[in-house]
Amino acid sequence: MRSIWKGSIAFGLVNVPVKVYTATEDHDIRFHQVHAADGGRIRYDRKCTVCGESVPYADIDKAYESPDGDVVILTDADFAKLPAAERHEIPVLQFVPSEQIEPILFDKSYYLEPDSNTPKAYVLLATTLAQVDRLALVHFTLRQKTRLAALRVRDGVLVLQTLLWPDEVRAAEFPVLDDATAPKPQEIAMAETLVDSMSGDFDPDEYTDEYQIELQRLLDEAIAAGGTVKHAEAAAPAQADAEVVDLVAALRRSLEAAGKEVPAKKTAEKAAKKTAKAPAKKAAKAPAKKTAHKARKGA
Repeated sequence: MRSIWKGSIAFGLVNVPVKVYTATEDHDIRFHQVHAADGGRIRYDRKCTVCGESVPYADIDKAYESPDGDVVILTDADFAKLPAAERHEIPVLQFVPSEQIEPILFDKSYYLEPDSNTPKAYVLLATTLAQVDRLALVHFTLRQKTRLAALRVRDGVLVLQTLLWPDEVRAAEFPVLDDATAPKPQEIAMAETLVDSMSGDFDPDEYTDEYQIELQRLLDEAIAAGGTVKHAEAAAPAQADAEVVDLVAALRRSLEAAGKEVPAKKTAEKAAKKTAKAPAKKAAKAPAKKTAHKARKGA
C-alpha cells in the first residue's frame, strides 16, 4: 500500500507521527464506453463554451456561482492560502462512548501506521482506546477538506473513519408510517421466532458478490471465444403464487419452512401483555456536546 497522507495525531501534549492509508478497495469490474457500430473508444473533450477550444486539465480552474448569479473563480494559489490546505495534524477533540455515534454517520475508513522508529506513543494511544471502549473525535484534513472523524482500534491498529456532518444526513419523512397499523401480538411473536431461527454470528467470509463472480465468468467466456459475448437463454419466469396471503400466513409458512413451531395466539398475547407491564429501562443521559474550540482549549 502507498500512504496518501503524512502528519501526526495531537493527543494533548503527546505527538503521534502517522502515515495514512486507504483501508478499503473497490473490486467492481470497470468498463469504458465504445461505439456500438465499430467498437471505437468514446473520448470526452473539455471544450470552452466561450472560445470553443479544447482546454488542457492544467488550465482549468474552479468557479463558484452564487444564487444571485455572481461568479467567483479560484485558482490553486487561492486554495493554498486556506488554513486547511496546510494542516498536517489530527487533533483529538474529545473522547466519546462508541454507541453514541450512529452508524449512518460513518463515511470512509483509513489505516494509520506509526511513522517513527520508536512507536511507543502510537501503541500507548491504541492500547488506551481499546481499554476505555471509547472513540476519539478528531479533525482530519485531506485534499483541502476538513472532516470530523472517529479514531478507534482494530486488531491493534488505529483506524480513522471520517464522519458526515449532521446536515449531510437526510431526514426520513415517510407520512405512510404515521397511519401504519400496529402489528398484532401473534405477528410479533411469529416474527421473533423467525428471527431466532435465522440468527447466527457474523462471518464475512460466508458472503460473496455473486454479481461480480458471474460477470467475470461471462467476460472470461467471451475472451475464450475470441471476444464475442454468448448470450445465454433467458430463464423462464418463476410461476407466480396465485394465492393472496396475508402477513400471518406468510410468517407461518416461513416458520414451517425453517422447521419452527408457530406460536399459539394466546401465548403470543400473554407474552405481549407481560412485555407491556415490564418497567422501561431508563436511557443513559448523553454527555453534553462540546465544540471543537472548547475541546482544543481544554487540551
